[in-house]
Amino acid sequence: MACWARFRSHDDRSGFGVLDGVRLTQYQGDLFDSPQPNGVTLERGDYELQSPCMPSKIVALWNNFNALAEKLGKKAPAHALFLIKSGTSVIGPGVPIRRPSGYQGKIVFEGELGIVIRRRCKDVAPGDAGDYIFGYTCVNDVTAADVLNENGDFPQWCRSKGYDTFGCVGPVIETDFDWPRARVTTMLDGVERQNYPLSDMIISPVDLVSQISHDLTLLPGDIIACGTSLGVGSIRDGATVEVRIEGIGSLINTLAPR
Repeated sequence: MACWARFRSHDDRSGFGVLDGVRLTQYQGDLFDSPQPNGVTLERGDYELQSPCMPSKIVALWNNFNALAEKLGKKAPAHALFLIKSGTSVIGPGVPIRRPSGYQGKIVFEGELGIVIRRRCKDVAPGDAGDYIFGYTCVNDVTAADVLNENGDFPQWCRSKGYDTFGCVGPVIETDFDWPRARVTTMLDGVERQNYPLSDMIISPVDLVSQISHDLTLLPGDIIACGTSLGVGSIRDGATVEVRIEGIGSLINTLAPR
């Protein structure tokens, strides 16, 4: 079990490895297929963390927590309700969130747990789905809220959530994570805005992997964002959002000033 991270060193080398506190032990090969240590370690001042993986897509859930479903007056879904965020939306910790060109409206944060896929996953049974989970990470599922219903004929879920920099992921992938005992906390400029238990999830991680794998093929490094709960809110320009999950870490990004 390990805490995996991707990094760029201060001499402009990139790679991945296991993070132990602030020391990073480099590995080589394929992160998702038996990587091996290369004998090099880096101290905290020698590197900057990047997104811990480079997904082809983020599968983002809607209405997957009982508390939020009750508030919205929605029934608990039997099958995962999801949209797709492009892989080009992904950024890592510390990278600024940027407004879409010409967009002056509301931008919203959603703190979530992310499932990282280990290997190609298609039509997987629930009992086998755990074998396809590499680990877990933090996600801030950012939304241009005014775009969502800009056209009354067609809710624009993918467009409103798929802009570049709207898929904040990190800081690491934790492979040994007891998700039912954890909580998601989201801070906006140091003020708590979300604090909810992952045990309130309607469809569990293994069932999400199984269900979604019957709808589309999941690839190594793809992320399933498990949905959010109460406390979603808007981000003003220059504000900082921190998504914190004990056992994984803190994902911090700032909405760049105009």
